[in-house]
Amino acid sequence: MSVSTRRRPARGRGASRRTQEERRTRTQRLLLDATMECLVELGWSGTSTTEVARRAGVSRGAQQHHYPTKMVLVAAAVEHLLEQQRLAYESAFADLPPERRNVEGALDLLWEVFRGRPARALLELAVAARTDEELRLLCRDLNERILQVILEVFDRLFPRTGLPEDFVPTALRAVFAMFIGLSVQNALDDDERGHQEAVLTQVKSIARVLVPDHDDPGRASSCPAADALARPGPA
Repeated sequence: MSVSTRRRPARGRGASRRTQEERRTRTQRLLLDATMECLVELGWSGTSTTEVARRAGVSRGAQQHHYPTKMVLVAAAVEHLLEQQRLAYESAFADLPPERRNVEGALDLLWEVFRGRPARALLELAVAARTDEELRLLCRDLNERILQVILEVFDRLFPRTGLPEDFVPTALRAVFAMFIGLSVQNALDDDERGHQEAVLTQVKSIARVLVPDHDDPGRASSCPAADALARPGPA
């Protein structure tokens, strides 16, 4: 009995610590998600720690305990958004039917990401950073970090493309820049006239030639323009 009696408090303390950690994680997630919603709906200037705490349903004291300032809160939200988008993208790609797990499917999913609320929150930060010195320090390498995530995911999904070593990073940088521009247009008109969809269709047709399905190698020679893009330049 004495051994049993000594062990019970230890289990209780362990359970208590786990419960506290769960509460902490949940509160942080609520605050970070609320930060994203504020950035999308109110913009950088309209986002405040008070409004974030209100939307998250937590006290100001709890908000200040986890994230003492607006900049600390936003920095944590950026990390949260990048990781959540990466995980969501890879999960969505894995859930595609087999015939859609190709470069066209990957680009369709990437376009969905760029039109989503997390991406719009990141875009809001990037635009606001132009005239806010403190925010610019936080966002200075944001584009490069997003590009690195895209490149890492692409390498995992399409490990054997046969393309020149330096071609893929440059091509993905071009796609990234184009999608940013398209997402700005989409935020204004929701592609009312189908122009963004037309651009995406052309990009997918070229990408499909550059990165054909494994069972369709003949596609690699069906587009001279794409062949020229993939061909290494003169030494």
